[in-house]
Amino acid sequence: MPSRFLEKNYTEESFYHVFNRGVEKRDIFIDGQDYRYFLGLLERYLQNEPATDKTGRSLPNYSKEIELLAYCLMPNHIHLLVYQIDKDAMQKFMRSLCTSYSMYFNKKYKRVGKLFQDRYKAVLVDEEGYFTHISRYIHLNPLDVGKDYKTYPYSSLKYWIGDEKADWLKPEKGVALFGARGEYGNFLEDYEEHKAELDEIKGLLKE
Repeated sequence: MPSRFLEKNYTEESFYHVFNRGVEKRDIFIDGQDYRYFLGLLERYLQNEPATDKTGRSLPNYSKEIELLAYCLMPNHIHLLVYQIDKDAMQKFMRSLCTSYSMYFNKKYKRVGKLFQDRYKAVLVDEEGYFTHISRYIHLNPLDVGKDYKTYPYSSLKYWIGDEKADWLKPEKGVALFGARGEYGNFLEDYEEHKAELDEIKGLLKE
């Protein structure tokens, strides 16, 4: 099962489950615009071609250093499943992502101070079995707030089981383990038989 949280010693060419929550477990997404803005930041930093600002200046781009396989945005926390190519990529990417979103959120809601509870946490995904369970855990997260995970608009599930594609999201390494997109859908529906594994993951994240 998962390794302990890793704060400093990251490994190149490795998978990580990355997560963070709002300070004092407060909501970090208030309305649909907030979710869409965060998704826009993922696209900004991970699309194949670097984005530019209003002056034409290129913005940071990490598409050659890190791949995003899966995500789920919940009212007060986020989950990302990433493949890190360069050992320093995740730190740079998460710094840009969280700083940009915090600036947007504080300006919109006229607040000051940090938005996220702490520095993000990351768990090295070093076993194939854990990889499959963590992808399922991420995509089933909407169940915790009474939402249908199949239609939840702020997760990457539609990219894993449907035909939708985005150049900033690369689920292929995960989908390939199941042979076909339909098989992954069946795997998700089978979650009741693996409740112990999912509960273990959830317990780790609360520590």
